[in-house]
Amino acid sequence: MRGAAAFLSWRSVAYLEMTYRIMLSIIIPTLNEEKRLPRLLDSFKKQDLEDYEVIVADSDSADKTRDIARSYGCRITSGGLPAKARNQGAKIAQGDYFLFLDADMAIAPGGLKKLLAEFAKRKLDVAAFFLRPFGNNLFHFWAYTLFHNWPLFVLQKIVPYGTAAALIKKELYQQIGGYDEKVVFLEDSVFLKKAAQQGKFGMLKSSHLFFSQRRFQEKGWLKTYLKIGLGVFYTFLFGPIKKDIFRYWS
Repeated sequence: MRGAAAFLSWRSVAYLEMTYRIMLSIIIPTLNEEKRLPRLLDSFKKQDLEDYEVIVADSDSADKTRDIARSYGCRITSGGLPAKARNQGAKIAQGDYFLFLDADMAIAPGGLKKLLAEFAKRKLDVAAFFLRPFGNNLFHFWAYTLFHNWPLFVLQKIVPYGTAAALIKKELYQQIGGYDEKVVFLEDSVFLKKAAQQGKFGMLKSSHLFFSQRRFQEKGWLKTYLKIGLGVFYTFLFGPIKKDIFRYWS
């Protein structure tokens, strides 16, 4: 029995080591993110990963975003609107997996290693994440858990959906042609839906990604949620949004 247990333990360790041999490219679109980008970049230092690169696709920031990115050893390329910026970053990415993140996010210490292990164990090709707002506001935490995370997890095999972040194998990314740069709103959800049609999709729950509530705070929670809800409904009925009919960025 001891020999069998030792063998199983060895196989588990070998499996995990094999999982982490992949090269990960983390791609971040930016525009004037000097105040928020350091928090995300600092969170990478707490992930216990070695084989990864960070690419910042910057849209001509007027602040110190590029200087900060350089100081952290990031590779820098030109950006644009989110879909274009992500594609620009992917063009120079050297990894086997692409992780797309917004600049105002962060990853819990050790969380990325758990997420990559879950991705491999479930044999996924593309994934979205459980998201958690920064801060200690219990109302916002439970609201996002009940109305975003768990519905998406329960419906992941029926309605693939996700926002702000995505993990995808390079081969699948290339197969679907990356992000559709003509989509001006919910381009991340359109991307995940398209990828899920050609690869195995799942919601990763082994760790959270933290996200900023700045847009909700600046534009108002009700207004922002309403625009997102209408956008999801419109996309479901009529397809990708290629005109700024919801004025999400205003």
